[in-house]
Amino acid sequence: MSHVPQHVPFQLAGAELRDAIVQYATNPVFLDNEDWENHDNPYRRQLRPQVLPYLDFDRIPGRENILDYTSLAVQRMLTCVYEADLVFFPKGGLQGKEDDFRAFYSPSNRALGERIRPALERYAFGFLDDEVETSGKWTAASLDSYLDSLDMGDSEEQTPTEAAITGSSDPERAARMWLVQFAPDFLSEASPMMRNVLGYYGKVQSEWFKVVIDEYGYGVHETKHSTLFERTLESVGLESDVHRYWQYYLNSSLLLNNYFHYLGKNHELFFRYVGALYYTESSLVDFCRRADRLLRGVFGDEVDTTYFTEHVHIDQHHGRMAREKIIKPLVEAHGEGIIPEIVRGIEEYRVLLDIADKDFSAQIAWMDDQPELKKLHGPVFEGLKQGKVDAPVAHLVEPRGELSNTHCHDGDELCHIVSGTMRFESGLGSSLTLEAGEGVVIKRNRLHGANIESDECVYEIHSVGDYRKCLS
Repeated sequence: MSHVPQHVPFQLAGAELRDAIVQYATNPVFLDNEDWENHDNPYRRQLRPQVLPYLDFDRIPGRENILDYTSLAVQRMLTCVYEADLVFFPKGGLQGKEDDFRAFYSPSNRALGERIRPALERYAFGFLDDEVETSGKWTAASLDSYLDSLDMGDSEEQTPTEAAITGSSDPERAARMWLVQFAPDFLSEASPMMRNVLGYYGKVQSEWFKVVIDEYGYGVHETKHSTLFERTLESVGLESDVHRYWQYYLNSSLLLNNYFHYLGKNHELFFRYVGALYYTESSLVDFCRRADRLLRGVFGDEVDTTYFTEHVHIDQHHGRMAREKIIKPLVEAHGEGIIPEIVRGIEEYRVLLDIADKDFSAQIAWMDDQPELKKLHGPVFEGLKQGKVDAPVAHLVEPRGELSNTHCHDGDELCHIVSGTMRFESGLGSSLTLEAGEGVVIKRNRLHGANIESDECVYEIHSVGDYRKCLS
């Protein structure tokens, strides 16, 4: 018998991984933008490749660090890798964007993306191993009891997101920022789910396909769920082309959307997707009812909430289908050994929802607090001059029109303008104008960017860690 070489599983790490990530992200369609929005070009997604050589992609962050800058960079890259499997065309046609189209869908881009995907997924979702425990003996009966016990959000108490929007100093701005967070999912609705209706696995496959058919409006474009969401966006003054608001997506919004691509792309996680499907379809009934009420309360009759009211009806049906026509037959066919994975999908998704709720609420508070954080610049800067904190400082000189594409910092920072004028961006519709001698406190993990509005701007970024130490 001839000698068979030993199989070595594929794995990237260290400098080799970092180099592969940089090679992927330097594709011209991923370079920095000169505008805050992408105008009808679904292939342009800013990945800030100039920063990637300095990041550590080998560690697995705990939940407390899952919103740091490296995580945001990973989530942005994963979105691009996953969506190379999907078909996007500009609303206004491909003319003039053919090169971007080819660059995004090229064999080279797809191969480079797949090469780094396992490592990015390990970084993005590895923390869930410490967050969720599903060991022990599970039976069909205990699964039924568990599913019956799940809280599907029927309380009348406001969620953190609802409280953030209704309590905001600008509820309309907050609600628009909220709607933008759903665009990565809702504009290509059910695309991650489609990954699980291919192949051959019996009657359950056909039942799952019925859910997909509903999402796609039974082939009628006007009733397709993504079409309904476009109308919601447009009714409140937002554009509806894919990834126009890429720079305003929060880390946790991409995390939530990517989770379903992660489960669908990796078929060994099929049963986790089944659990997550059941929970999302069942809990969306209450979520959509609340969304309809919230949006009408903020915008009045001008907002089109058909997307949400349609889901109140259809997801009651989908929740029952997922339990009776998908989960139950799968357990009968493949045994109770798959139940821990089904439960794990539910519990992991609940963890991610909690993270997203808190992240969005913190971002709205950060946007609302901009005037106060500008006022804090003086006391914090004075504390730095007094030596209360030994903060590393970066000295920067940038010309008019220089756009710092959105990002976040792993600790608090102080932006101090030495000369010139900066527009500091803290969210959709939220910005400050900073002149010489002024500045702003930048809070840890908060999405922001900047644009230079003078011929030249000289400014400093002080890495203070915790700005409150400068005030003590």
